[in-house]
Amino acid sequence: MNVPTPPLRPSASTDIAELCDELFAAAADEERGTRSIARSIDLLRRAGALIQDGASDPAQAARLLMRVGAANLPVGRLFEGHMNALRLIRLFGSETQQRSTTQLLDSGGFFGVWGADGPVPVALKDSPNPQLDGSKNFASGLGTVTHALVTVNSGPEVRLALIDVTDQARADLSGWNMLGMQATDSGSYDFSGLPAQDIEWIGVPGDYLQEPHFVGGVWRIAALQAGAAAGLLDQAAATLRAMGRMQAEAQKTRLMTALMQVWAGMALTERAAQASIAEGPSERIVSTSISARLLTEEAALGAIKAVEQNLGLRHFDSYSTTGRMARDLSVYLRQAARDAFLQRAADHALGQDGTVWGVFD
Repeated sequence: MNVPTPPLRPSASTDIAELCDELFAAAADEERGTRSIARSIDLLRRAGALIQDGASDPAQAARLLMRVGAANLPVGRLFEGHMNALRLIRLFGSETQQRSTTQLLDSGGFFGVWGADGPVPVALKDSPNPQLDGSKNFASGLGTVTHALVTVNSGPEVRLALIDVTDQARADLSGWNMLGMQATDSGSYDFSGLPAQDIEWIGVPGDYLQEPHFVGGVWRIAALQAGAAAGLLDQAAATLRAMGRMQAEAQKTRLMTALMQVWAGMALTERAAQASIAEGPSERIVSTSISARLLTEEAALGAIKAVEQNLGLRHFDSYSTTGRMARDLSVYLRQAARDAFLQRAADHALGQDGTVWGVFD
């Protein structure tokens, strides 16, 4: 049963701006580990953002993700995972499960989707007592996410299990050695020995892979990529103005060229978001979402290059704001299956007459 969700609580643009200012101000301390990212998640909660699954007004959700990504990409990463989890629960969960999810939200619950398996994939063992085995890698929000939607088994029979993940004895942050996204508190989570009675199964085997909700949902990632790229360019321009170097034509040309590409990615992302709830062939929705994801990746890479060229060595100082933002963005851009995504979108857009002009559909 898919229950419609209320729109985001109406807020003046200044409220969103103030929220993002607070998120931006917290980012450096969150990366250094002197401030918990959970405090920024609480800011989103107080703004009424955590009730959203992105389905009631996808274009608005895309713009909100862009704003949050521009201010604080690690927070945006956790927010997107929470939004994705709510969407899946509201698509495939029972009425009772959806009511209990609302109760968890009201009591401070925060959700995530953990899909990357560790050395031993997460699977259900039936004997002698039904329990889980295995672990998840790259699990973001350890210590902040209270309930994770975890993929169990693999292939067409993959299942979604909603599990309380507040047992810190099972969490291990030591495996996250990436240069960026440090503030996400990512690592591994061991599910071995977890009794089946502690699992809330969401939907039936295979639901997780249903389109257009699976790959068709990567417009949320595109929104964060575009927003983070715009935030990086904005901070670079502010740095150059403070240095008195913004008047150089080469500086403006590099930044403006990158910004136009980011704007184009934002426009396609909003289109992909809106298409996610539109009537039409599933593969068209998926292809549009993929295209937004790939275009914003290219735009973000262009933004990083332009900022490096414009700011030079100061960009690579360990305390540089643009350096921190670029590190986070570089890591976030490296999503899986890029080439397969491109081929899938191409097969649809170029595989039959007229689809290349999908903008007019």
